[in-house]
Amino acid sequence: MKILVLNCGSSSIKYQLLDMTNSENADLLAKGLVERIGISNGELTHKTSDGKKYNFTTDISDHTKGIDIILEALLSPEHGVIKNVEEISAVGHRVAHGGQYFEESALVTSDVKEKIEECIELAPLHNPANMKGILAMEKLLPNVSQVVVFDTSFHQSMEPKSFLYGLPYEYYEKYKVRRYGFHGTSHKFVAKKACKLVGWDWKDKKVISCHLGNGASVAAIKNGKSVDTSMGFTPVEGLLMGTRAGNLDLGALLFIAEKEDLTIQDTNNMINKRSGLLGISGLSSDMRDIENAMADGNERAKLAFDMFIYRVKQYIGSYSAVMGGVDLILFTGGIGENGCTVRAKVCNELEYLGVDFDVNLNKGKRGVDLELTKPDSKTKVVTVTTNEELVIAQDTQRIVSEL
Repeated sequence: MKILVLNCGSSSIKYQLLDMTNSENADLLAKGLVERIGISNGELTHKTSDGKKYNFTTDISDHTKGIDIILEALLSPEHGVIKNVEEISAVGHRVAHGGQYFEESALVTSDVKEKIEECIELAPLHNPANMKGILAMEKLLPNVSQVVVFDTSFHQSMEPKSFLYGLPYEYYEKYKVRRYGFHGTSHKFVAKKACKLVGWDWKDKKVISCHLGNGASVAAIKNGKSVDTSMGFTPVEGLLMGTRAGNLDLGALLFIAEKEDLTIQDTNNMINKRSGLLGISGLSSDMRDIENAMADGNERAKLAFDMFIYRVKQYIGSYSAVMGGVDLILFTGGIGENGCTVRAKVCNELEYLGVDFDVNLNKGKRGVDLELTKPDSKTKVVTVTTNEELVIAQDTQRIVSEL
C-alpha cells in the first residue's frame, strides 16, 4: 500500500511517499518540500530513494497547485516513482490540533473537517493550512481515502489534575483553556521504539520521553499512555527552546509588557520568537552554535546551555515523581538524537533514579538507536530516531484497511 504523507504549512508542504511493506515498516520512495506558496518564485525540491534530486521553480498560487506539482513530480518519467495516481492508496495528513475531540487518528469525513475547523482558534497558524491540504486532495484525488493524525491526540489520556490550569474554571468551560501538549505523534512512536530496543513492552513501563529540538517537550508515559507533558495550551510552555521562553512567571510577563508598552502581538512575538536559547545567548537559536560559542568562552552561550539542561532535568525529576519511578529515559529530536554533550549533561547525577550512564558509549553517537546505560543500570537511557511520517503512514494504513 502506497501512502502519501502531507504536512501542510501556511506557505509550504512537506511530503513523503511511503510503500508500507507491513504494519511496522515502510520503504521511502520519495520525499520533498514545496515552498513559497502564494509568493512569487515558488520552489519544489524532490528527492527519490536512489538519491536523485530535482528542483523546480514556478509560481504556486495555492495549496491545490502545490499538491498538483507534487503529484506531477511523483509521476514524472525522469524522476517519478509511480506510473499513475491510482497507485496512491491513501493520504495521511499531519494536523496540529484536535482539541478534546480526537483521542486517535481519524478518517476524514465532513464531521471530522468541522471539528478541525472548530479547533482553528486553538491553532490559528497551523490548522487552517492543514485544512487546505485536506481540501486540495479532495479536489485532486476525490476517490482516495484521507486520514488525519493529530499532534495532540496522544496526550488526551491526561487526567484533569494534570491538564487543567489554576485559572477560574469558567475559562475551561467557555474557551477550553487547558494543557493539550504537542509532539504526541513523536512521543508515542519513540516510546514504543525505545522499549522494543531494550526488549520491553512499553505498556508495562514508565517512560520519560525527551523530544529535544528547536521546539522541545518532555512527556511522562505510563503503561503506554501519556500522563503529563511539558507543552501546554500552546507549544510555548515547558522547556527553554530555540526561540520560545518556556515556563515563566506570568506576573513577570505582564510587568515587561507594561514597562515596554507591548501589544498582545508584541508580547506573543517576544515569548515565541525572541526568547529561549536565542534570547539568553543573544547569538543563535541553534544548539550547535551555542556549543561552539561555549567552546570559545562565551558566557552567555554557556548560560543558555546550562538553563536548557537544567529545565530538562527538572522535568525528568518531576515526572519520575508523578509516575512513582521511571524505567526508561529516552532522547529524540534534532538535539536529542545528535547532542552527545546534552545527553551526558542531562544524565549527570541521575544515579538517584537508578541511571548508570555510559559516558564513553555516548561519545560521538549521532542519529542512531542505542542504549546508553551500562548493563546493570536499573533505569535505561536510550537515544532513538523519531519518524513522524512513518507514524502517520502506519495510522493511515490501519484506518483505511478497516474500511
